[in-house]
Amino acid sequence: MASHCDQPKLCKSCRVIRPALPLRPITGSILAGLLLSSSLSMTGCNQPEETAGVDPTSPPVEVVSARFGSLPLEERISGTVRANNQVVIFPEFSGRIDEVMVDNGDAVTTGQPLLRINDAQIREQVRQAEAGHRISQARLRQAEARFAEANAQARRSRELNQRNLVSDLEYETLAAQLESAAADVDLAQAELEQASATLAERTDMLGRAIVRAPVDGLVGARRAEVGMQVSNNNALFTLGDLTQLHVAVNLTDNMVGYVKVGQPVRIIASEVIGVSLLLKGTVARISPFLDEVSRSTEAEISILTADPRLRPGMFLPVDILYGDSEQATLIPTSAIFTDRNTGVESIYILNTGTIDTSTIAATEDNLSDPIAVELRPLNIIARGQNEVAVANLEPDQWIVTLGQNLLSADGRSKARVRPVTWEHVLELQGLNREDLLSDVIEMTGRRSANANP
Repeated sequence: MASHCDQPKLCKSCRVIRPALPLRPITGSILAGLLLSSSLSMTGCNQPEETAGVDPTSPPVEVVSARFGSLPLEERISGTVRANNQVVIFPEFSGRIDEVMVDNGDAVTTGQPLLRINDAQIREQVRQAEAGHRISQARLRQAEARFAEANAQARRSRELNQRNLVSDLEYETLAAQLESAAADVDLAQAELEQASATLAERTDMLGRAIVRAPVDGLVGARRAEVGMQVSNNNALFTLGDLTQLHVAVNLTDNMVGYVKVGQPVRIIASEVIGVSLLLKGTVARISPFLDEVSRSTEAEISILTADPRLRPGMFLPVDILYGDSEQATLIPTSAIFTDRNTGVESIYILNTGTIDTSTIAATEDNLSDPIAVELRPLNIIARGQNEVAVANLEPDQWIVTLGQNLLSADGRSKARVRPVTWEHVLELQGLNREDLLSDVIEMTGRRSANANP
């Protein structure tokens, strides 16, 4: 069996460079290049292929024309979805659970019983407190009776002393007994108040053997089962109002300078939910205190367009829109080429000084003739999520957005270009690595099917 040639082939009709078979494993460094060659090959024809001496310094790339405008300034951060009045329920004393009255997903109202903890021990304590309260009441009555008796004796002694029928010593002794009786009454009253407070505390604790909902909402994260021994540290339920959700995010000390209350927010739930979902929100409040360790603070984003598929605990990316940049030349973020050794950011631009730029746009899905490409350092004014504003580039300049890894790092290259629209570039930027690989595999399969009808 004849082996496949390792050299690339060139289709006569569409001038598309097509890789030789067999296909080699796809790596991250050539993933974008394979997507480019695969997408270009889908525009080719079914003409027989011939081996051709293709100039390796003229690889296929995609280009787009830079445009002029203002850049929406965005800050992408991630946050956690929370329900309004979301609270975790803990028991207020230790004991064994005797009954659980609700389950996950149940709607409850404020004060509704959730579970009951065995209260035999606390009931015994209540009975002891009631007995102590009665004893204190009896002691107070005794003290009051002794005070009344001492008061009567002192009054008679005072009258007799005034008539010199009782000595001063006897009178002073009875007066001292009256003072002692009054102190006994005060002590008995204090003991009664203490017994009353103990009884009220034990009675209140007995009522807390039934754990009740502190707010309206839905029950979730149930961790309570009958027979379980619980203490003050055991979380029993999570309760919250799922009809009103918000996203909690952390802002760094730098972000606090430009993120303000009232700014619009895009909430991106597509990756979590699995379907395209973009919600609107607004920055509702920002804590004025920064954590001394992390140097960050928490902000709350209210969700203006709620969706029933959102759940508390989801981790979602959000884009805070905090204004617009000055008017400048805009390029897609995918056009930026970063030198791995120096970290310098540059772009590849077409040297169109010696060609008619209208011929570039006229090529449509076919590749142009080789065009010189120049590597130019960037002077970035502002960065957005999908676009970058630069100062050292003229509008309408053609820039490479896909295939930079195929060009020479010294900037002295030629490339066969295919013009694309901004919409196409932004769509590619929205794809993650897995999406790109899936597209490559799909396009390769379609190409093989077309080549072997």
